[in-house]
Amino acid sequence: MTPLADILVRRIRQQGPIRLADYMAECLLHPDHGYYTRAEPFGAGGDFITAPEISQMFGEMSGLCLAQAWLDQGAPAPFTLAELGPGRGTLMADVLRATRGVPGFHAALRLHLVEASPRLRAAQAAALPDHAPVWLDRVDDLPEAPLFLIANEFFDALPIRQFTRHAAGWQETMVTVQDDRLALALAPPSPLAVLAPRLADTHPGDVVEICPAAASVTASIAARIGRHGGAALLIDYGGWTSLGDTFQALQSHAPVDPMAAPGRADLTAHVDFAPLAAAAATAGAAVSGLTPQGDWLLRLGMGQRAETLAARLQGAARDTHMAAFRRLTAADEMGTLFKVLGLYPADSPPLAGLDP
Repeated sequence: MTPLADILVRRIRQQGPIRLADYMAECLLHPDHGYYTRAEPFGAGGDFITAPEISQMFGEMSGLCLAQAWLDQGAPAPFTLAELGPGRGTLMADVLRATRGVPGFHAALRLHLVEASPRLRAAQAAALPDHAPVWLDRVDDLPEAPLFLIANEFFDALPIRQFTRHAAGWQETMVTVQDDRLALALAPPSPLAVLAPRLADTHPGDVVEICPAAASVTASIAARIGRHGGAALLIDYGGWTSLGDTFQALQSHAPVDPMAAPGRADLTAHVDFAPLAAAAATAGAAVSGLTPQGDWLLRLGMGQRAETLAARLQGAARDTHMAAFRRLTAADEMGTLFKVLGLYPADSPPLAGLDP
């Protein structure tokens, strides 16, 4: 089978340089060579580890937050419980376990998973054998019904376009071929209407990244919440208003050259939450303040939950458990790098644990 690098080199030689977004899409989702098509990315044996893989408490807090929103909105039935990019199904399994004691919640939910990878769909089916999930290819395919949704480390893997400010406009980062190898290069500068507002807060040489798909996905979620009720938790690493080069590749938990082995490393970028919030508000949902993950988890009672679980453990098991708690909440770990944005109906109470 022809390596993906060779396929891309041939394409670029025939058609010219491609956008960074197109390169990311090929590397992550190519039907034969894509990272999520062929790799096992999660956990200690993979290339990265996500919060649900670190501790069950993350899923428990997330599930109880959504269940409280469901109760606050009058326990609508039936409703859609959904996850974007569910990985191996670990997070949703923890959400469902934590909410089984909420009266009526499980009877009313209809589980939908937005997942493009057939291999990961199989893993999710194995993790959720008792809940009859329905798999969807796109967010737009979610039912028109009350929607309670979680997306953890979904948006960071959506393809980005990257631009460097120049005195004559913006230079887009492109993927080209140099010395028979894939390489990054800057296109000639030109004005760009979508980045015109950023001229006020950037200088020549500054890098700005945009993710058109992220705003579209968020608007689709928010429109359903605005029409039918529900809540969404968007959790990822990033901040408010993109500035700087955050495009990166990870392999075996370490940074690698993103051009070196297409399809064999995870490609991500920091999430710019500002356009997501704007898209959600325009589509009809109320939006929480952007809240550090650590603050959110602690407000939901994760500290008390950690102590309860720790009381049952001893020795190395207890140390591992408390290290996981710290990793998810501490400011020098994931506690401030990761943020949470909540969406909910304008006439409903704000979501538990999030800044107003």
